[in-house]
Amino acid sequence: MRFIRGTFVDTPAAGKLRIRLDHVLVVDGRGFISHVLPFSDPTIQSALALAPASAAPDSHSRALTTLPAHTFLLPTFADLHIHAPQYLYAGTGLDAPLMQWLDRYAYAAEERVDADPALAERLYARLARRLLEAGTGAAVAFGTIGVQANLLLAQAFQAAGIRAFVGKLSMDNSPRPTYGEASTAESLASLTSFLDGMDALAAPLATHERLVHPILTPRFVPVCSDELLRGIADIAHARGVKVQSHMCESRDQMAWVEGSRGKRDEVVFDEAGLLTEHTVQAHVTSFPPRLVELVKARGVTVAHCPLSNAYFSDAAFPLREAIDAGVKVGLGSDIAGGYALPLQVQMRQAVVVARLREGARREAAFEAGEEAGDGKGLRVDWVEALYLATRGGKGALGLGGVFEPGMEFDAQQITLAEDGAGVGQLDLFDLPDAPGLEWWTETVERWWCNGDDRNRTAVWVQGRQVL
Repeated sequence: MRFIRGTFVDTPAAGKLRIRLDHVLVVDGRGFISHVLPFSDPTIQSALALAPASAAPDSHSRALTTLPAHTFLLPTFADLHIHAPQYLYAGTGLDAPLMQWLDRYAYAAEERVDADPALAERLYARLARRLLEAGTGAAVAFGTIGVQANLLLAQAFQAAGIRAFVGKLSMDNSPRPTYGEASTAESLASLTSFLDGMDALAAPLATHERLVHPILTPRFVPVCSDELLRGIADIAHARGVKVQSHMCESRDQMAWVEGSRGKRDEVVFDEAGLLTEHTVQAHVTSFPPRLVELVKARGVTVAHCPLSNAYFSDAAFPLREAIDAGVKVGLGSDIAGGYALPLQVQMRQAVVVARLREGARREAAFEAGEEAGDGKGLRVDWVEALYLATRGGKGALGLGGVFEPGMEFDAQQITLAEDGAGVGQLDLFDLPDAPGLEWWTETVERWWCNGDDRNRTAVWVQGRQVL
């Protein structure tokens, strides 16, 4: 058992910021939270009477660790959409349209990674480290079409201590002669081989130590036949595996689908049986009310990628409307369509895009001589964005994302100040010895706006310190 005393911050619901001062969080030997109670609670006091004091936060003994005065714990972030091999060239070629960019950069990088296991190992080890430095403790990753490279990706995440869903790409209609799968049968056979390999990697581990799982990954409709999509749905049902893909991302992509299939993305996916509560669909920037209702009815999670949408989509995802409609939404970096790995960038960008949408709505109302109305409108605030990065994203993965009994202890330690001064870019001029709730609320927001990796002084996943 481990006892941690201090300030705990989380978002149990969209728009709700919970700050618990002078609480004790108890972690059991398997990395799950057993109690979160005020330090003064008799249950905690009785347990602490048997616990020796300790300054080692990762100790597995019955020890009490007290966080410094201006430090708090926050659940780790969940990146619901990242192309792991594309980290190789993140920040390149963002002026090109989506379909051209994929051919010029994405497919070429993925071919390199499949052909060079040594490169894959170096790339994925570095990616895992960078994710932890950014506070990302869970990731939903697109890989490549090759089995070996994806198993190397899974091994890198497991070794680093990151929760991950790793997806071997399936694409039997690739437009690139050198990068694709020759037939539906070959694609499904390769996918089965990958799943068997993932089972073998997990077999020696205890259940709570199995951080990495497979996820079925038809890249997107343009490169997948209807037969392949139906086959993937059959495998998902038979083996109980989640599914991820892209849906309704850009006009050129959707025009390709409608021109070749005669129907929209979501119809193709739905007819194949791939829109379920175990599906994560990235982007969905074309999100009319009828599609909102379909996604909500099927229980699909949307991975909102605001930075990459600014470059490759023709519309902004209607985040305010999705939240209000009860759609399951999390955030994704979309490396390399989004150039920034830290999910903190995506949180800020999500708020900026939503505010711009509201500004455009109000301007249109003004020009039409109409009342714009008061209230939030289409805006999204920082607390809601923090929810999407933690509880919202984790929920799509069957995880907690908050500090509650029974949930996984996945946490990042954020140090706002030490030695009488703010850390990193945080210049804090009022540092009370015993900060109250108002100070914490204001200063957590300041960290959300201006904090960086220098404030992140530790990360735990499933109770184990990994940074």
